[in-house]
Amino acid sequence: MGERVRSEFILGGQRSGKSRRAEQLARDWLAAAPDHRAVLIATALAGDDEMHQRIARHQRDRAQRVPGLLTVEEPLALGAALRRHTAPQTLVVIDCLTLWLTNWLMPLDGATPEQGTAKRAQEDLLAALVKAPGPVVLVGNEIGLGVIPLGREVRAYVDALGRLNQDVAAACRRVTFMAAGLPLVMKEAT
Repeated sequence: MGERVRSEFILGGQRSGKSRRAEQLARDWLAAAPDHRAVLIATALAGDDEMHQRIARHQRDRAQRVPGLLTVEEPLALGAALRRHTAPQTLVVIDCLTLWLTNWLMPLDGATPEQGTAKRAQEDLLAALVKAPGPVVLVGNEIGLGVIPLGREVRAYVDALGRLNQDVAAACRRVTFMAAGLPLVMKEAT
């Protein structure tokens, strides 16, 4: 990631190596200088036992792979969390935008989201990203490569995620697509 301020959006399919790449960038950042810090903002919510176990496993594994990585949980107010944790010597990893958007559009409690709240949250995140004084790595899924999903709600979600991915990609200096653990740099702004 280097010393200069930059942002990277890592996207790909499930189990493509996105989070591992973000962790590697955090590990490299921490090793580059003694005053460097790294913070992971986790967006997942545990709605069932399997997800509780999955989150716990990710926390244990991440602590072993990147011991100096501080983890904070923020399922909704991502822009505020980014502003709170970003600093010139702190790399912030946001993992993941897909779950974050799900939290807004399909709340676990089944409530109907207030019209426009997800869009305002996205605008707030993008504003915080553009103004971040330190490096930011964002992780998200590319889910638009398959068949057109059945159901109006699912199609609306796929469309919303596609728009979010485009907006984040436009705001980031680097965009990396992951497949089978291999990175493909799609955008590299100098």
